Amino acid sequence: MKRKLSAAVRWLGDGFSGRMILMILLGAAICSFGIHNIHQRTGITEGGVIGMMLLVEHWLGFSPAYITPVLDIACYLLAWRYLGAGFIKVSVVSTLSVSLFYKVWEQFPPMLPDFSAHPLAAAVLGGLFVGVGVGLIVRQGGSSGGDDALALVISKVSRWRLARCYLFTDITVLVLSLSYIPVKRIAFSLITVTISSFLIDKIQDFRSKGAPAPDGA
Repeated sequence: MKRKLSAAVRWLGDGFSGRMILMILLGAAICSFGIHNIHQRTGITEGGVIGMMLLVEHWLGFSPAYITPVLDIACYLLAWRYLGAGFIKVSVVSTLSVSLFYKVWEQFPPMLPDFSAHPLAAAVLGGLFVGVGVGLIVRQGGSSGGDDALALVISKVSRWRLARCYLFTDITVLVLSLSYIPVKRIAFSLITVTISSFLIDKIQDFRSKGAPAPDGA
């Protein structure tokens, strides 16, 4: 048992440089900071896995504690098939980092003004935080959750740009969310996902013109 655990730890740590880990941690901190201090306080809904989780919870009554892992696991199984084990390894580290920073931010009072009365500002700032944070993580060859894994798989299979893949999954979920969320609120969410998708694509594309991606990414 100890040998298997030791081998798993060695496999997980193999291939990570100090700079790579630093970028993953920085991306996780930025992304989770924006969602905790802007999205959650202003009620801006999400596309992707989070939005689908909220949709299923609303109409079927299933707990997010069960829905989210099922959706994430399904996305990561697809990613394992098309992107390889290297992608999954980086994603494990980045997903755990995002969870860690969520916990850190929860220990402090809100660090930004409440933008509830200014939904457009909240949508723009939220998109910037998520786009830059997730972009840094994707640039390292991983993902912050099932949303990123699914978008990267679609990009690889379809040859679409990453921004288009994010928008495709996010807009699909947002359109379905119109069944219970007002149009005006969805419009601000659309602004957020458009900004974040654009930034993630640009930051990830910068990597492809520079250093090579990790194995399997």
